[in-house]
Amino acid sequence: MSEAEQDVAIVGAGLAGSLLACFLARRGHTVTLYERRDDPRVAGADAGRSINLALSARGIDALERIGLAERVLAEALPMRGRMMHDTDGGLAFQSYSADGTRAINSISRSGLNAVLLDAAEAMPGVVLRFGHRLAWLDPASGAMMFDTADGPVEAAARVVIGADGAYSAVRLRLQQLEGANHSQEFLDYGYKELSIPPAPDGDFALDPGALHIWPRGRSMMIALPNVDRTFTCTLFWPREGADGFDAIDGEEALRERFARDYPDTLELMPGLVQEYAANPVGSLLTVRCYPWVYGDRACLIGDAAHAVVPFYGQGMNCAFEDCVELDRCLGECGGVWSGALARYQERRKPNAEAIADLALINFVEMRDKVASPLFRLSKHTEHTLERLLPGRYVSLYELVSFTTVPYAEARRRARLQRLAVAGVAGAAALAGLAWAGWRR
Repeated sequence: MSEAEQDVAIVGAGLAGSLLACFLARRGHTVTLYERRDDPRVAGADAGRSINLALSARGIDALERIGLAERVLAEALPMRGRMMHDTDGGLAFQSYSADGTRAINSISRSGLNAVLLDAAEAMPGVVLRFGHRLAWLDPASGAMMFDTADGPVEAAARVVIGADGAYSAVRLRLQQLEGANHSQEFLDYGYKELSIPPAPDGDFALDPGALHIWPRGRSMMIALPNVDRTFTCTLFWPREGADGFDAIDGEEALRERFARDYPDTLELMPGLVQEYAANPVGSLLTVRCYPWVYGDRACLIGDAAHAVVPFYGQGMNCAFEDCVELDRCLGECGGVWSGALARYQERRKPNAEAIADLALINFVEMRDKVASPLFRLSKHTEHTLERLLPGRYVSLYELVSFTTVPYAEARRRARLQRLAVAGVAGAAALAGLAWAGWRR
């Protein structure tokens, strides 16, 4: 069985693929979205592998461009800071912004995917094909072969875009070509999802206006609120060792671990034992590859090009920004794919590298440093500087989460700010010593 050649084929109908289909259809392209899974709007989400999403400025900007931001944000819960839980049940809140008003938004991955699929399906020229697993691709011609329940399906497209995630089949084919570089860096940590149901009175069991963190040095748990008044919790533990997943050999060991590290959650999680046994341990990896494009015929976006660990909450936001940039490049190049793809790669590659590095650094911060008095003092100092120097001093977190300043530029700007502050602090210290010496 074969299909007539299409204008654009997008492999992967997840968040990035569905959003990109909307952008391209708006430009008049005919688009076929291929997805190996069944339609998630019918089949439901994969249990235990969602990691709730944190929608922030970059993602909102992308959704606004296709008229979906208001609809999506109506189903999101704003989190204005981190709520740290210590082992005695004590709480400490850290605002994300200097004025305490800015928020990242907790949203369901499956719910957002459904909204984007509905939007793409409603666009003229967009066709969805579920149950299609890419088995073969010739990037030079755009010829493809898909495995389906009804047998192999041949297809071809003028441009093939891989939006099929961290284990991308499109990337696998491109990395076999001469000159392609590729690396996968797995953390020696895994993640497992659990949940906290509503309180007996039907309200949230925890403050829904915060991202909750139980930082425990080499491990941590986080919890994000959902609109149904539940919380999705995620354990980030080493795979091996005394604090690892392999140390839990039964119900008693699990309860002892929670009693030690997360005692304030035991009564809030009646399904702990059952969920822990049922949900898999997921992997955490960073993908780096180059090139992302093959001539004017194929390219990668989102996790297929640059999967990052989730500790800056930017994986989806970065992927959505890919879609915005590719659409912008198409506009700048008069709709010519060859110029647009090359420009997209040139602009996005440095920014993808920057957020990958920042996400790895933020893992250490979240699991360990957020609980320290020195870290809290540093955040207080940052917010003070932001209030004293509005628009001139902006913390790295705010640049990443609450602006669309390119990631690489945000990192560069934050480094310059730190050097400037260190210089002022050093000068002040020297002046103080000189004054003390003069007074003697």
